[in-house]
This record gives sequence, structure tokens and C-alpha cells, in this order.
Amino acid sequence: MRRKVFSALMCAAMVTSLFAGCGSSDSSTTASNSGSTTGDGTEAAAEDAVEDATESAESEVVTNTFGDPNGTHLEMWTFVELHGQHYGKMAEVWNEEHPDQTIEITCTTYPYSDMHTKLLTALQAGTGAPDICDVEVGQFPNVVAGLDQWLVPLDDYAAPYMETMVKARMDTYAGEDGHYYGAPYHVGATVMYYNVAAMAEAMGISEDEVTAKIDSVVTWDDYQALGDEYVAAIGEEGKYFTSVDTGGTDWLWLAMAEYGDDWTGGFDDPANVQLDSVQKMLEMQQSWLDSGFAEVSPDGHVDLEAGFQNILDHNIVSFPKALWYMSRFTNYMPEESGNWYIAKCPVFEAGQKCSVGIGGTGTVVTQQSANTDLAAEFLCWAKMSDEGEKNIWDTLGFDVCNTACWTDDAFAHDDSNQYNAYFRNYPYDVLNSIGMDNIGKISVVAISPTINEYVCNTTLNEVLEDGMDVSDALQELQDAVDLEQ
Repeated sequence: MRRKVFSALMCAAMVTSLFAGCGSSDSSTTASNSGSTTGDGTEAAAEDAVEDATESAESEVVTNTFGDPNGTHLEMWTFVELHGQHYGKMAEVWNEEHPDQTIEITCTTYPYSDMHTKLLTALQAGTGAPDICDVEVGQFPNVVAGLDQWLVPLDDYAAPYMETMVKARMDTYAGEDGHYYGAPYHVGATVMYYNVAAMAEAMGISEDEVTAKIDSVVTWDDYQALGDEYVAAIGEEGKYFTSVDTGGTDWLWLAMAEYGDDWTGGFDDPANVQLDSVQKMLEMQQSWLDSGFAEVSPDGHVDLEAGFQNILDHNIVSFPKALWYMSRFTNYMPEESGNWYIAKCPVFEAGQKCSVGIGGTGTVVTQQSANTDLAAEFLCWAKMSDEGEKNIWDTLGFDVCNTACWTDDAFAHDDSNQYNAYFRNYPYDVLNSIGMDNIGKISVVAISPTINEYVCNTTLNEVLEDGMDVSDALQELQDAVDLEQ
């Protein structure tokens, strides 16, 4: 049995430290480089997770103060220093636009686990919390449990932007009372990445012809037909069309979104992992492994050093991942610039949703703030306004949630932006082709860590490594989940 031990380590990290959801490229932070979250069903960068778990005690706390020393002072906590830099820049812009309501903001960056523990302790104690705080999506159920006793509902402050905000992403940071308690950084829309240059070389056709073939892919059957053509053309051992994951659930989230499923049951219903959508995806992946169409991702998924190298070696030429993965290309695979094309994900049946939001960090305002109105107004402006979204895109490289920016040519087609320059097409053109209503959501609730731990630690290994019957594996998973609910 060739079990991926690394995915077990990763899921152990998942239980103790649900990792960062934004995919920042800031190398100085403790958790941001994971980019994907374990708490919401995606893989963490386990390499960083294990290292961070052992080194967090030695990590320095970084504090920066921005804005007007004579303005209203706000305290902000984060676990990603670059996020704090975003608020610092936005504070300067805010002060220019609001000379009668200026602010000074102190942004403190803590190690991931330390910050979330410190925040939850302060909320429970009723003292010691900051005005504003980042909360990774996997930790959000813990923090939102206090609802408006702990947090400020953001509905009224977000209202000016809601008409053009992606609702599915806003809903991720809602409480069981239906109010919004967190403001998102990004959509985290899942797309399909294709290496057009490598495909063209192997298939003996032009890159334009490859692009046309990709654009004609609608269903997973279409995707398999294109992949079969590529695998037959390259005819080389160790070369596959894609890889499947034993250390993350992105593929399964995508399948659920396509069918409108949610294995968590949300706030109201019990978790049910025995879904046709999940079964279809796993059975399809088993067939891909059997035929040589796909391989198991080295180290369990594509968001680790082994995954980057596998892509650089052209061992795979396509895979689905959230748009925040663009920073992985620019940071770790710069030599691939110009080779990769972004497209919609295939669906099982034409007309289904073709994307799902993955990862994320919601920023909250605490009831302990002495300036809740100002803090909430500033927060929503900094993360939802045109000015805020432009800085998020340029500085953090996230696909922004305000869809008004998607169709703004100066914003979406700015060739000086590193991501626009790297890829063969404009990422926001792909987002527009998907549409905000076709981006699904899987809930992140109290049972989520239990599901994700067992899936990554056991189910995916059993199905994809050991060839276990999918129905039997899902029954075993359901039994494990039922013990916790």
C-alpha cells in the first residue's frame, strides 16, 4: 500500500492549526504562503504547516503603525504581514478622502495559531480584543459562534457595495443568524490551468489550435477527450494530463458545487458525505489513474515544492485550482511565464455551476471596539470599494469580490499587473465568463475540520492509492463523521 504519509502530517496540522486562506506571496509571514485552507476543505501547504508549528514560538510579532497620529486610533491584528500593509496603505487613502474623520491604525502580525487563540480568548473574556481582526476561514466558525455579542454585523456598512459583490463569498462569512460578520479579501474562484505551450509541442499543433480545443471543453467528458489526445500524442512514461489529490479536497468541492451539494449540511442539517457528486468525482479519478490519464499528485497536491517541480517538469499540463494560485506561478515558476492559459472548469452536465470559492480570510470588527461605526465603515471600504479592490489585486494578487472591477478595462486589463503579464489571457476575462452566479460555496462550520481530516488522512488514500470501492470508503467516512455530530 503506497500511502501518502505526508497527507497524514498535513491533516494533523489541520486539526491543530487551520491554515491561512488567502495565498499571500509575502514570505515573511507564518501562514500566508499556504494560500489554501484546511478548514474549508482545501489542502494546506503542509510543508509550511509542519515547519510553522515547530517554529511559531520563535516567530517575531511585527507591529506597524500607519495614518494620522492625531486621528482616531484603531488596533488591527492579522497573521499575514502583507495584509497589514494593505490596511496601512488604505488608511492613507482614507485620510486623504476623509480629512475630518482621519484614522491611525496599528497593524500587529502574530503567528497564525497564536493570533487566533489570542482573539478567541479575548472574545470569550470580553476584554483585550482589537478593533479589527483577520480570521482565516477555517477558524471562522469558532469566532462567529458569539455572533453579535462578539462581532459587529457588517450588513449596513457593506450595503453600498453589495449589488456588485459576489454573494457566495459574502455568505461564507455569515453567521447562523444570516448577518455578515466578515469582509472577504477574494473570491478564490476555482479555474482550470492549462500549459498550452507544452500541449502544442506534444500534439504537433499550433498554440492557437490548442487554445481553441481548450475553449471547446464544457464537460468532463470533453476534458477527458482532450486529455486522451494529449497523452496519446506525448506517449511518454511519467507524463500525464493531470494529477489528483490525496492531501486536499479541491476536486471534491468543485464536484459538490456543480451539483449544488454541501457535505457539511450548513448550519441547520447534519453532515452527509455520501453524495452522488463526490462519488462521481472519485470514481472518475479512479478511472483516470487506471488508464494513465492522471497521476497522484506528489506529496498529495500541487501546492507544495514537489507539486511546483512536477509542473515545471511538464509531468502534468492541466489542473484545477483557485485563482489565488496565480501567485504560485509568479513566485515559484517564473520561467513558465507565457505558457499557461486559464479557463473555466469542466462540469458533469452542461449548465451546472463551473466554479467554487476556495480559501479565504474574513476580517471582523469586534464589539469591544470603542469606535465600531468607524472601524466597520473603514473595513468595508478598504475591502470592497474600487480603491480597496485595486490595492488587493495589485498588492496581494487576489481575485477581488467586487464584480464592478471585473469589467473595468483599466483594472482588469492593466498589462503592468504581474498576473496579467504572466498568463496568456486575462484572469478577469475568465471570471466574467464564469459569472458571479456560477461560483458555488461550501459551508465552513463546526463539523468541517472533522470531515476534512478524515478525507485527507484516510478516504482519499483508500480510494486513489489503494483502489477501495468508493461507496465503501464514503460509508466509512460517514460513520466517522456521525461519531462527531
